[in-house]
Order: sequence, then C-alpha cells, then structure tokens
Amino acid sequence: MERRASHAGLWYTDNHTQLSKELEGWVRSTGLSKSRNVRGVIAPHAGYSHSGRAAAYAFANIDPSNITRVFVLGPSHHYYTPNCALSTATLYKTPMGDLHVDLEVIEQLKATQKFELMNIRVDEAEHSMEMHLPYIAKVFERQQIKIVPILVGKPSAGNQAMYGQLLSKYVDDPNNFFCVSSDFCHWGYRFKYTFYDSDYEGPIYKFIEALDKVGMDIIETGDPDIFRKYLSKYKNTICGSNPISVYLHMLRNCATKIKIKFLRYEQSSQCKSVMDSSVSYASAVAKIDDGSGSV
Repeated sequence: MERRASHAGLWYTDNHTQLSKELEGWVRSTGLSKSRNVRGVIAPHAGYSHSGRAAAYAFANIDPSNITRVFVLGPSHHYYTPNCALSTATLYKTPMGDLHVDLEVIEQLKATQKFELMNIRVDEAEHSMEMHLPYIAKVFERQQIKIVPILVGKPSAGNQAMYGQLLSKYVDDPNNFFCVSSDFCHWGYRFKYTFYDSDYEGPIYKFIEALDKVGMDIIETGDPDIFRKYLSKYKNTICGSNPISVYLHMLRNCATKIKIKFLRYEQSSQCKSVMDSSVSYASAVAKIDDGSGSV
C-alpha cells in the first residue's frame, strides 16, 4: 500500500526540480558540515515557507554514508490515541523519490503488542512525519534506505518510558538514524495559549523565546522527567513534546552516549500584543558524546 505525499503542492512544492533546489539552498545556507557522529535530529514540520530553512539546520548535519534505516517519530494532530502507532503503508511517496518502509522492523515492533496500527486515512491526514520526508529523501538520494514511521499519540509518562526502553536498542545500531518531528510554542488566541508573565520586561515575542529556550535547555540535559515537569508547569504548546519525550527515554536507556544540541531557533512572526500569534521552530542534532564537551 502506498501513502501519497498528501501535503505536496500545499505545504511545499510538488515540483521535484524546484523542491530539490530549495532544499539544497537551505542546507547550503546553514554553513554546517556533515558528521558521522550525528545519530538523530529534532526538526520542525510546518509548511516549508515557514520552517523549511529552520529545518535545514538539523538535516544539514547528516552524513548518510553508513545509514540504512531512518526512524521518523511524529506527533498526532488529528487522531487521538494513548499509544504509538505504526504505518500500514509499505511505500511513502515524496516529490524527491519514494521511500520504502522497513517491514522487518515493523513486524518486530508489532510483535511487542505495544503498538497499534494507523490506517492510511490517518496516515495521509497527518503532516508531522511527511514534512521530514523530502529532506530525508534528499539527504539519502544516492543510497538505499528504509524508513520506520511511528506516530506518537498521547502516551502516559509511564508509557513514554516504556516505548523509549523498547526502542532504545535501535539507537545502539550505528546504521539507524532518528528524526523527531516537533514545532515549539504555538502562541495566540487561535492556539488557546497566551501565557505571558506581566513582570517580564520585554516584548511578548522575547518572552516566548525565553520560554522555549528553557524547554530547549532541558531537552539538552536529556532528562525526560525534568522535561515533563517543565511541560506541566508552563503548559508550553510544543506539539511534538510526546515524540521528544519518547526519544529522551530512548537515549536514557541506550548504551551509546548521545547528547542533544539545539542549533537554530526561529519564530513565524513577532508577537507584540495579545492579538498576535506565532509558531516557534527549533532544530537540534543528537550527536555521540565523545567527552570533549562540544556537540
């Protein structure tokens, strides 16, 4: 079964040549170098006119040479489930080329009886993973890879830890790579989130940035428990908080020492009054910690 590139032509161009040029240009503009030590990324998933450039700061770091499998973890925007769900598709279409699903790993995960299956309508309605796929197809265009799409619903804290432990063994395989899909703060009445500390001396958009960066700093510590407390305290509308939490548990349970570092932060617009709204975009790499203190 094929999953169509259902948001192509709407959230990003469906023209192969134009899309390739856009992705190449954004990656080149970062000035970043590829590294074999980069084993995962956190990147946004809005329309490319909003977040495509920010996402490049994650994908530009990927050295594809040894990677044969890419896990993609994305939040569910439209379909409620307290679990993680696996795709029933065998092929994901993108304007940059088709991506085959790793059916062997899908069967391994199904055998745990901890995952549900999402039907093709749910899969095609969701944009969070699709927005990473053209970048993945572009980065790996010269080699054969397979993908493992995992829709992360709203699992409890205990189940986030369970999924993280279950998936952690895949982190230790250097042929595997992980893409975690998340935008950051959605601020404004249309998002039902207008949190602002009246004692803060500065414009609203700077407060949003400070709020996001507290969360980003916590994610960099790798501690999912502190991240959960942050979300409980501030209710920050980080739409991919559940995939991020599962990933933090994966890194906690794997044998490989991996550290997350954010490289880019942007906002769709600058909120100056309560009538304004914005979405924040942040990109990070998850890199093997060599003990040098630099990521």
